[in-house]
Amino acid sequence: MKRTILFLVLMSMLGITKASTDNRYHLGFNDAEKAEFLSEMRQMLTSIQQITLGIGTGNKAMIIKAARYSGNRMARATPQSVKDKTPVSFEQIGGPTHMLFEALAINAAEVDENDADELKDLAELTGELMRNCLACHAAFTVN
Repeated sequence: MKRTILFLVLMSMLGITKASTDNRYHLGFNDAEKAEFLSEMRQMLTSIQQITLGIGTGNKAMIIKAARYSGNRMARATPQSVKDKTPVSFEQIGGPTHMLFEALAINAAEVDENDADELKDLAELTGELMRNCLACHAAFTVN
């Protein structure tokens, strides 16, 4: 009896988690552009991981290096063919996101890594940056 109930509960949950239609905007990249774009997204995620680790360990050099990597340098290095296919709504999220990485680098350079309140401020700025990441991933897809 318990197995039957467990089975029915699990089966009903499968129906709840059924994927819906993906209504995100498709960016329409070719294979090379898609590979470049996804590489940049992975690098931004790596930067977030390194920033988080740097905040947790009080390593501001790590924070600065990771933030700068995904800041304006990355935005400037994006191939023109990729930029040409991104709508204004994407740029309205992407541009400020790269600027938040720059702000993190600047703020990290000024903090005392032994001051928990200052590190907390960096964590909050990282959270703000992540909201942009989530907004972008909720609105756009390359698949």
